[in-house]
Amino acid sequence: MIDIKQLREDSARFIRGAQAKGIEADIPALLELDRKLLAARQELQDVRTAQNVAGKSIAKLTGDAKAKPIAEMKEAKDRAKELSDLVAELEPKYHELLLQVPQPPDDDVPVGKGVADNVEIRRWSPSWFDPARPFAANKGFAPKTHMELGEKLGLIDFARGVKMAGARSYVLTGRGMLLHQAVLRCAFDFMACEQGFVPVSVPVLVREEMMVGTGFFPFGKDQAYEIRETDRGGGDPQRDRPRLGTPAQNLYLTGTGEVGLMGLHAGEILDGATLPRRYVTVSTCFRREAGAAGKDTAGLYRIHQFDKVEQVVLCHADEQESRDWHRKMIGFVETLMQRLELPYRLIQCCTAELGPKNADMVDIETWMPSRGPTGPDGRAAGEYGETHSASRLYDYQCRRLDLRYRDSETHKVVVCHSLNNTVIASPRILIPILELYQNADSTVTVPAALRPYLGGLERIEPVA
Repeated sequence: MIDIKQLREDSARFIRGAQAKGIEADIPALLELDRKLLAARQELQDVRTAQNVAGKSIAKLTGDAKAKPIAEMKEAKDRAKELSDLVAELEPKYHELLLQVPQPPDDDVPVGKGVADNVEIRRWSPSWFDPARPFAANKGFAPKTHMELGEKLGLIDFARGVKMAGARSYVLTGRGMLLHQAVLRCAFDFMACEQGFVPVSVPVLVREEMMVGTGFFPFGKDQAYEIRETDRGGGDPQRDRPRLGTPAQNLYLTGTGEVGLMGLHAGEILDGATLPRRYVTVSTCFRREAGAAGKDTAGLYRIHQFDKVEQVVLCHADEQESRDWHRKMIGFVETLMQRLELPYRLIQCCTAELGPKNADMVDIETWMPSRGPTGPDGRAAGEYGETHSASRLYDYQCRRLDLRYRDSETHKVVVCHSLNNTVIASPRILIPILELYQNADSTVTVPAALRPYLGGLERIEPVA
């Protein structure tokens, strides 16, 4: 949520920001509601102050002298009721419009209308694979897809996954499941044991206020799975009413551990001396993939359920500190990707690709031989596919969550800044691992970084 004071002072900046992101936000209507709400609240305060003064004066009067003040008291009471009703009427619409205003992109983010306007920052490849050359030129044989390898090696069962849960479902079996867990554990240990992030388990089923607070609602609500507790009498409207005005009796499955990590300190005032707070979690994630009909329907790329190691940083309200942490968090992922020896590139997302909550976002895309346009042989030429996103949000989420800190020097209460970044998401990352590490005999070499998590296993071979 944006700072309403900043909107009042420089509405043009927010209007430009919404336009650059391609997001509709009725900022003039919001400002008009804000003006009416401020006026109503101020008059209500004045009327109640007058009531208190009149009440004290009546107590000192006797007989007929009380008649006029009592009449004025009744008139003030009626007016207070009118103003209270007006405030109650205006507030829901005000909050609705306020939540629709996106965070303006940083000035150094390239302006663009879509993926084609994203800008490549840099790329990295291991010595044994150059994405600029065909797969066969790198390894001496035509590649199989992760689907073909998964079936041949007994790692993935798509048919049974679809039987149980429908399209975009799968089952990891045997060493496929072990490889999946090895990737997650490698990433989690790297962040917790080497980088000093605090490991945390988080709920994946949360109240609506957590989804609103982290900026996933109202935008993106169609991507979340809803658990309608209200249909079976669950939830207490009074106890569960969120700060931001929308009933939160139903529950939602989260699409990222970011929601739980950010919700940890919702409504709290932290000690500024304890910042930055660095958290890492591994959680199961759920996404409906609404609007993705016909896109990546085969394989593990676009699925409804997956597991993800996520990193979140809460820091002081300082732009340079946020920018520094953004670079560090991307650096952690690059180190991990280089340990896994997976070719990748960093992509600076343009304004239209940032979404409503990000001031800046950098994606990491990993080379996947099975992606991209197909050639005469019916096989793909290979292409980079998104595997990570690193977001800088400043105070956008923390303002919604009422997440603040007390400054150690000034003792003032300030809204925190937040950042998040995928450390690794699986099974999507299994696509490049299986496809790039495959051998001519359809076996798969296990990346050296993962072998300690697989009992020293060096090669995955067909099950006898």
